[in-house]
Order: sequence, then structure tokens, then C-alpha cells
Amino acid sequence: MDYRPDDSRYSTMQYNRCGRSGLKLPAISLGLWHNFGDVDVFENGRAMVRRAFDLGITHFDLANNYGPPPGTAEVTFGRIRQMDLAPYRDELILSSKAGYRMWEGPYGEWGSRKYLVASLDQSLKRMGLDYVDIFYHHRPDPETPLEETMGALDYIVRSGRAMYVGVSSYTAEQTLQAAKILRALGTPCLIHQPSYSLFNRWVETGLLDVMAQEGIGCIAFSPLAQGMLTDKYLGGAIPEGSRASKPHGFLKPAQITAAKLAKVRRLNEFALGRGQTLAQMALAWVLRHPAMTTVLIGASRVAQIEDAVGTLKNLAFTPGELQTIEALLAD
Repeated sequence: MDYRPDDSRYSTMQYNRCGRSGLKLPAISLGLWHNFGDVDVFENGRAMVRRAFDLGITHFDLANNYGPPPGTAEVTFGRIRQMDLAPYRDELILSSKAGYRMWEGPYGEWGSRKYLVASLDQSLKRMGLDYVDIFYHHRPDPETPLEETMGALDYIVRSGRAMYVGVSSYTAEQTLQAAKILRALGTPCLIHQPSYSLFNRWVETGLLDVMAQEGIGCIAFSPLAQGMLTDKYLGGAIPEGSRASKPHGFLKPAQITAAKLAKVRRLNEFALGRGQTLAQMALAWVLRHPAMTTVLIGASRVAQIEDAVGTLKNLAFTPGELQTIEALLAD
């Protein structure tokens, strides 16, 4: 049966303006970092993308190296888009990135104009697209001049390969410099994608302030700390299929310590007292910041996407609740 999206898909999702731009993004975005590679079940990924769109998630985030193997998540998404979402291209925000190693030789990673343009051309071919809506430089390059990297992003927009550009994992100072260069070129920095969660708060020491000052939107990746801020590991075991169980996962079993699990259990109890799952509370906590546009979730099954969208039913925290969370994290 041909896919037809839910007619009520825009009635419950919240859309936030991305910095000082005309673009709005859903408060919950879906990332394809995991569970969409050749090693994964295609129909499961397809079901997750379709359900996400049914729930008003219009932003799907990819990168050249997502898989595994690298590149296969874009191929998978390209198949899903052609099968189910082709009529709805203008309702979608599709993003990709380049910065990590993709091919052999000196031109296959980092931030040169040569690499960024070639990588995006490959990404467009894998997904069957004429353009992406957002293209990011995936990580700072310590050797390539920032002027060259930002000049490449400007060229990518002017050549029609992307509508907007952004950066990921840049420090506050690097973000400030990048925004200044892009503004002078006439292609503003739309968005920054840093990691941010209850367990990873580096962005609070200046970066969020820079984004607010410069009018740059923010999309937080790993807001659930690779699944630790869910009920997945509460029992202390490593569930089959979880990120910690996969050889290509970034969350390693050694990181799930007894001390960390104790905090997770206390946070879970507090979340239940708010009428939320732990994941919902963790997402709401990230979204509470006025500079935050959207949170980028990963999922291995449809129910996780439904749970994440349920976050929008309760985004508010009292000052007392925020103080309690700080105390639970400090114990």
C-alpha cells in the first residue's frame, strides 16, 4: 500500500524559529547516525522515518559517514525518500555533513574546499537529491584556514547544493569567528550542532551565549547521552541491540559505571514524579534553554520516537525542579 502521511501531522508538533532566520524546525528532529546502515534492517528504518513524519518531524539529519559502512545511511534514506516521501520534499528539512574521513588520500576528510564540495556531491548522489536544506562542517579542522572552510560553505549555498549552512562541535570562539566570516560573505551561519545533555554540559561555558548573540540556532545531538538517559540501562545489564552492545557504537560498557547508573536511577524517579519518562525529562531539560531550537534524537524502534514526541506535553520546569536536578547530578 502506498504511504500517505497522517493528515494531523502538524497539529501537535512544536516548531521553533532557528536563530534569526526565517526557518522553523520541529522541536524533535530525527538523526540517522545509528540504525540506518547496511548492517541494520531496512524496513525498521523505513517504519521509523514514516512514523516520525506522521508525528510532525520534518527534519532528518544525516552525514556522509553515517552507517555503517560510511555512506550507507544516506543510501538507506534515499531509498525511503523515493519510496515514501518523494511527494513531500518541500515539507522536509534534510541535512548532511562532512568532516570525518570518507575516502583514502589527503582529500578525504577535514575541512578543505576540495573535500567539502566533493563530499556533498557524493551525498546528494547517494540520497537522490538536487540539494540539501542544511549542510554542516562536521568538526573543526586544526590545519585548514577557517576562511577556506567557510568560503566553501558559502560556495555550496551559492551553487545551489544547499539552502543553509552550519557547523558542528565548534568551540565558542571558533563559532564566533565562523559566524563573522560567513556574515561578511553574505551566507549567515544558520545553526550549530553540539553535543549537549544532562551529563555533557560543555556548551554552557560560552557557546550557548555566542549562539544567542549571533542569532544562530542550536540543535543538540546526543541529548540522551547515547541512551544512558533512558530506562534502557536501569537494570545494570547491557540490552541486546543497544548502542553499548554494538562494536561500532560510541557508548562503551565501561562508561556505564555504578556511580553513573545511580544518578540515572535517581533522575528516573524524579522524572516519573513529573509524569514523564526519563528520556522525556532529559529532552525537556535540553529544550528549556532559550537558545535551543531542537533536539536530535536517535531511535532503534518506532516506540522511542513516539516517546520522544510525548516530551512536548510537559516542557516546563519550576526553579525548584531545576535545583533538584542539579542536586541529583551532584550527589
